[in-house]
Amino acid sequence: MLRILRITPRQLAGWERAGLIAAAESYSFYDLLQIKKLSELRAKKVRPGTIRASIDAMQRQVSGMENPLLEAGISSHGSRLTFRHQGHELDPLAGQFLLDFDRPKLVEARMGQPRIAENPADLFVAAVALEENPERQQEALEMYTRVLELNPKHAAACINLGTIYYNQQNYREAERHYRRAIEIDSRYALAYFDLGNVLDETGRLNEAVEAYRTAILISPSYADAHYNLALAYERLRRSRKALPHWRAYVKMDPVGAWSNYARGQIQKIVEAEKLQIVWRRPGVSIR
Repeated sequence: MLRILRITPRQLAGWERAGLIAAAESYSFYDLLQIKKLSELRAKKVRPGTIRASIDAMQRQVSGMENPLLEAGISSHGSRLTFRHQGHELDPLAGQFLLDFDRPKLVEARMGQPRIAENPADLFVAAVALEENPERQQEALEMYTRVLELNPKHAAACINLGTIYYNQQNYREAERHYRRAIEIDSRYALAYFDLGNVLDETGRLNEAVEAYRTAILISPSYADAHYNLALAYERLRRSRKALPHWRAYVKMDPVGAWSNYARGQIQKIVEAEKLQIVWRRPGVSIR
């Protein structure tokens, strides 16, 4: 979710503390839309306290409205928010409806204009929702392609498009889109990680190692990159190189089947190292 909406963990934590979004380990598409709207309001310098107060006031004044951010059109006017509901614009903090004298003229002026171009951000969110449905992958692919037509610098769309191709075992296209994401944003750790997966899948292990290492240099706490790098080193018969990455993974993700496997690999490598020492120096006691 942080990657999709380009927000930081600190921003999300602040919105959670302000009561604008519930803290959670995972997010639905509904949550994604709500957080996207919060991000847009914060980009316009609307304070979290104002957003929270306006939402509360709107819920009190409109019976049955659970989430004004998604159930009503929202606009910012300086430090204030207004909501459009059932054809009327309301300032919930003032408890007043606003008279929009210019709206008929605005509608009339727009009637003769061509349709407004699609918004890449909205298309991207819609594509993410389609991607969640296994039967609508082709639609998601086409929508991500449209996002890149409108915004060729949309790195996240490249990543998601590459992932669809990867799942279809079209590794050439997957690699092309991951590399394009890296060209757009050279500090995109996920792009290097996903590229490493393609390189690993196609037997280019040394190149995969470099991709995983780059992901870790950018994001040292990237647990999955440590895990996959350790696996790649093991396949290259470089267990000693794998050891620190198995240990890093266990430290960051101590519970679960993958962590248990990593612990098993650590034990095997350590035991093998002990045997090598004993073989080199017979009679030396190992503690």
